[in-house]
This record gives sequence, structure tokens and C-alpha cells, in this order.
Amino acid sequence: MQTVIPTVNEDKDGILSQVECFALDMDGTIYLGEQWIDGAREFLDKIEASGRRYVFVTNNSSKNAEVYVEKLERMGLVVGTEKIVTSGQATIYYLKRHFPKAKVFLLGNPLLREEFMQAGITLEEEHPDVVVTAFDTSLDYAKMCKVCDHVRAGLPYLATHPDYNCPTETGFIPDAGAIHAFIHASAFRYPDRIIGKPNEDIIEYLTTRVNASRERIAMVGDRLYTDIAAGRNHGLKSVLVLSGEASLEDVQTSETVPHLIFDSVREMIPFL
Repeated sequence: MQTVIPTVNEDKDGILSQVECFALDMDGTIYLGEQWIDGAREFLDKIEASGRRYVFVTNNSSKNAEVYVEKLERMGLVVGTEKIVTSGQATIYYLKRHFPKAKVFLLGNPLLREEFMQAGITLEEEHPDVVVTAFDTSLDYAKMCKVCDHVRAGLPYLATHPDYNCPTETGFIPDAGAIHAFIHASAFRYPDRIIGKPNEDIIEYLTTRVNASRERIAMVGDRLYTDIAAGRNHGLKSVLVLSGEASLEDVQTSETVPHLIFDSVREMIPFL
């Protein structure tokens, strides 16, 4: 039976009133570049005024939590790192649970490498136990060769997130999924496990961070295949905003249908 597409800017069943914590995508949902989406600050204020909580959840593993805190502060919002959930953090959580003493080859930016080391992960270039690939904007040919060598050797192979492209103010740039594609072209393997949205592992990490049951968390975002799929597939409420990537026409042809649809987070405010 096909899921009915919800009416835009309505919450007839009072879904939002049951939410304890809002898990918010960032670019396209709360801001575009360094500009707030109209009504986003008021939306965040209303969540807190209602006695509830929010966290920002991003697949982008080229930056660590401190970078997002600094960006939000430049935009006038002062929050701590406890409000930031990244696929890099979720990958650290997964490694500690499933490969607790492993030496890790990490294909990632210096900021992510620092975050891994601060969390007690041992990084190893030549003789690792596990390969982890992230969104590495410092990628060069030597790194490409080395990661393919390790993957080709059959080591466990994890990735922080699946996104093929990352939006910027000037268009798209290749993201982690594009890195998976070149590794596959050379080493004939895709990641054994991908941690970030829409997958289970980042949702498990999120629930530990916010200490709330899944049915009391709403995943709010502008992408059907990451944000909305993450909510729909793993027991969260899913709220699509049309202020970023996805359009209403995309919903009509998608297998993944959100619980609610709003033009932007501004239109959610009356229902909080």
C-alpha cells in the first residue's frame, strides 16, 4: 500500500507535539552557507521555550564539532559541542564498540584525524587493522594509492557517510561517495559498512547522545535519501523541509515519504 503524501504545512495528527528532541540537518534546513533560512532562529528559540531540545546532525566528516560551533557563533548562535552530532563522531563510537584496539588507517582531513586521536583511536599509515574513509578535502594521489592498497589487501573497510556530492555556495564538490567510487574502480570493493545518514549506526549514536527514545525524536532535513530515510527506516519521526535540495515533485516519485512536509522550519513553529 502506497504511503499517503502529507499535506504541506500541516500536522493534523499532532506529531510535533510528541517530539522531545529535534535532530536537525544544517545546510538547506537551518542555513544556506552562512545565511539563516528565514525563521530558523525563531524556530530554535521556540523549541527551547517549549522545554524541548535540538541537536544538529551532519554527515559532513570534513569538519569536526568545534568548526560548526565556531560557524554558528559567527552567525550569532552560541552553542556548545554537545549540540553537534557528526558522522565522524558516530564512526569513532562504532570503532570503539566493534574494533576497540584496532589501528586505523584514516583517509580524512587533519581536523578529523585530530578528533580521532583525541578520542583515543590509534592511527596507523603502514600496517593498520581497519580502513576508514571520510570526506577528505586534503586528498592527494599518494593518499589515493595508499588507501586502495589497504582496501585491496582485504582489511575491514568503513566509511563515515555515503553522500556523493557536497553543496557549496558555488555548486557541488565531490564528497565521500565519490571517494568510494574511485576506490572501487581500483580495489574492486565498496565499504563494508557506512555509518552516516541514512544508516542505523548514526541513529544509534544519536539516541545515546540525546538520551531519548526513537519515537520521541524528529529527524528534520531537506534530503529524502539521507535525512528522511534515516528517520523513516529507523523508527524516528521524519520531517522534510522544502528549503534545500528536495522538492514536492521529488516526494511524489520517492519510495521514502516523510511523516510531515513544511516549506521551511518557520512553518513548523505554530505546531511546536
